[in-house]
Amino acid sequence: MYRIGELAKSCEVKADTLRFYEKHGLLAPSMRSDAGYRLYTDADVERLRFILRAKAVGFTLAEITELLSIELDKSNWACADVKGMVDSKLADVEAKIAELNHFRVSLKRLSDACCGGPESAEHCSILEALETNGAQVQCEKEHHYAAHQANESVKD
Repeated sequence: MYRIGELAKSCEVKADTLRFYEKHGLLAPSMRSDAGYRLYTDADVERLRFILRAKAVGFTLAEITELLSIELDKSNWACADVKGMVDSKLADVEAKIAELNHFRVSLKRLSDACCGGPESAEHCSILEALETNGAQVQCEKEHHYAAHQANESVKD
């Protein structure tokens, strides 16, 4: 039997994490000691490790609850049900990656278009692009260079 602190230490989590999982119905102590301490068995340790592995690959608490129910009653579920859950999670992750790649490309364009110099932000290409809802971004260097060229041609 493990007390909550011992179980937490053995699985490298905090006791508060175990209480959180208990509050959400993922984990329950097998029994309580006469003094009221939560006591866990080796089966509880394995259940916690299952929860932690599922969490580590991105499953939500609700999804972990469903996986645990399948784990407890495997004969009434098909492998295809579990695979469907994983494939759905994989599709979510791929959509998030695509969205993050879009953000990266957009931010890179904004960054590349800006000289980042000490000039006033009055003609900041990043601010201009954001103000015009992503319209054509002109590099501050080009803007300042063009202004400089215009001044030089006036002198000639």
